[in-house]
Amino acid sequence: MGNSFKSANFLKESRLADAARGNADALYDLGMAYPSGSGGVEVDLIEAHKWFNLAALNGSEEATMCRADISDEMTAREIAEAQRQARAWLQATDQRRAA
Repeated sequence: MGNSFKSANFLKESRLADAARGNADALYDLGMAYPSGSGGVEVDLIEAHKWFNLAALNGSEEATMCRADISDEMTAREIAEAQRQARAWLQATDQRRAA
């Protein structure tokens, strides 16, 4: 369990800074971790959809396809929550960039 937690934290920390700068590869990597639980993160389709959505907004065609694939397994409410979280991420990172 300890190694899994460390691995998940490393994945998040190593990619979040790049993701905050709009790096589509970092956003996609975060999205890829959540549907499968790779890198020690817990499976979370809402988180996956959020990151794929953000990656797609930054030009990742692969993320667009992955987002569509996992949407088939999600409820409308879950998709709406993922979209809300993506908007919140955009607002938070835009404020950090402006500061």
